[in-house]
Amino acid sequence: MQYVTDDGGLLFDPGTRSALEAFTGAVEDPALPLLEAAAAVRSAAAAIEHLRSAGTGGRGLSAGGFDLLLRLRTSGDGGLPLGELAQQLGVTPRNVTGLVDTLEREGLVRRVPDPADRRSVRAVATEAGLAWLDQFRAPTRAAMTAVFAGLSAAEAEQLRDLCLRLVQGVQGVRNR
Repeated sequence: MQYVTDDGGLLFDPGTRSALEAFTGAVEDPALPLLEAAAAVRSAAAAIEHLRSAGTGGRGLSAGGFDLLLRLRTSGDGGLPLGELAQQLGVTPRNVTGLVDTLEREGLVRRVPDPADRRSVRAVATEAGLAWLDQFRAPTRAAMTAVFAGLSAAEAEQLRDLCLRLVQGVQGVRNR
């Protein structure tokens, strides 16, 4: 894709802009910058996810599976109840069950009974899961350093803040 710079020195995608102008029916629609920003967020997320997926060493670990494994790494030997994992990841319990199923088949996670609640099941990272994360650390660091090389630390922090505000906005729409 070829991006160009607008009069303010900011990048934009002319193809996306043209398509969105046709979609809104107006060049001067006040919603156009918001729609372009949403398209840019989707493009950035897709590009980062593609890079992350290519770097999973052929394991095909999804972003959700990776995030779940990261959470389990810091949970200690007892792991976490599936319901708590769902809350932490911002997904449904059903989604977590599917992620745990996949990671369990890969040998990265195992289910254990919850000693405090017989009705509850906990997920625990296996030694293979922890080793996989260890092996994935250096390539991830290198890739993200390269991806964000054009941003200062302050800009990266601002980007994080803006993205999380978008998440909050989506949550607000969902909760209406």
